[in-house]
Amino acid sequence: MKKLAILLAFIASPLMAQNQDLGSPVAEGGEVETIGADESQAEEGGLSFTVTDESDWADLGVAIPGFATDRDVSTPASRDGTGALGREIARVITANLRNNGLFQPVGPDSLPQPSFAQITDPNWGTWRGRGAEMLVHGYVRARSDGRLMVGCYLYDVALGDELVREGWVVPPADWRRAAHKCSDIVYSRLTGEDPFFDSRIAYIAETGPKDRRVKRLAIMDSDGANHRFLTLGSATALTPRYSPDYKRLLYLSYVDGNPRIYVYDIGTGRQTLVTQSANPTFAPRWSPDGRFILYSMAVAGNTDIYRVPSNGGRSIRLTDTPGIDIGGSYSPDGSRIVFESDRSGSQQCYVMNADGSNQRRLTFFGGRCATPEWSPRGDQIAFTRIAGDFNIAVMTPQGRNLRVLTSGWQDEAPTWAPNGRIIQFFRTQRNSGRSALWQVDLTGRNERRLPTPVDASDPAWGPILP
Repeated sequence: MKKLAILLAFIASPLMAQNQDLGSPVAEGGEVETIGADESQAEEGGLSFTVTDESDWADLGVAIPGFATDRDVSTPASRDGTGALGREIARVITANLRNNGLFQPVGPDSLPQPSFAQITDPNWGTWRGRGAEMLVHGYVRARSDGRLMVGCYLYDVALGDELVREGWVVPPADWRRAAHKCSDIVYSRLTGEDPFFDSRIAYIAETGPKDRRVKRLAIMDSDGANHRFLTLGSATALTPRYSPDYKRLLYLSYVDGNPRIYVYDIGTGRQTLVTQSANPTFAPRWSPDGRFILYSMAVAGNTDIYRVPSNGGRSIRLTDTPGIDIGGSYSPDGSRIVFESDRSGSQQCYVMNADGSNQRRLTFFGGRCATPEWSPRGDQIAFTRIAGDFNIAVMTPQGRNLRVLTSGWQDEAPTWAPNGRIIQFFRTQRNSGRSALWQVDLTGRNERRLPTPVDASDPAWGPILP
């Protein structure tokens, strides 16, 4: 233990970084206030049903006309007025439902515009004549305090019945969050699954030639909107991870020429060094409750996994076998950790208890296993399977039922949507070094590229926004 303490030379509390590679602090939007039942005059009714996470609902027609307004006025969200904003909200919802691969939505540009009065009293004949099975109605109101009130209603057209309604009061800058929240309640009501649209993604933005890539920390909404760079690019940034409360980002930076783990405070723009050591540290991960940070550190040619309190303190070494132990992803309940190791002679995935006990190998599929990530639902582990090409695969926490979901040349670094149904990863093009973010669902059939303004790698999908 004395020798270990000398080698590690940990600090008792985090240090403010002396050399920073940060842009301006990110301005966060205000809170999204849910409207109570009395304010929205809501009465929930209709059908309730559940489907499995791999059901194919691609034929379910959902009509999403423009959201109506009681008074078309200009707002900071749209100089063209609340009417134009209502149509834009409907477009965002349409894109959300289309891109998850479960529905067949039709958006406002192909549908008649309902009046404000029809939002709570749909013209059923209109929608039945168009073959719609589900109908999403909504409204936008400009409030006297400058904020917006957005209402969302889901109807079963065949039954002529309301399934769910909800409303929110948002600052004008957060109108897209209202669209994502409406998408979430539609998705949850129709599938019985947890939502995921009102969430954010951190990733590494890449520019420059293949042999001199500039890698910056960036964040965006789950659909790629509201994109922002957080670092300037003078130092390479890697492997970001959102804290459970969305207030901070863990990431790896070469700001002093060596890999070090920092916590970036999104509200203030301050950067804090997680540990002080003469040894390279990398692969940071939060515990589910945000109390601890897992990371890997190379000491005298050996790499092991450590745990440190997120607010500072002494680090604890969790692995101690010869070779390379790296990564580390907690199970949702925080009781276990999945990680990768070459202790068996090849790169494989292992699991251990949160205190480092009971370490055992998971993967015996052939090929190699890297970058394992536990599903938020706890029922699957996603990983990079290396068997010639790099592909995204999933298995059970017992290491069974391998399923390879992608077939690209180099697909790696999976990260889960908050509901555990969709996996995001990055794909590198052969011979070019160009990379982009992609998503695939658990069926492996619905795959799409997520737009980013520059090349992208190392994605990290955060939880549902508070």
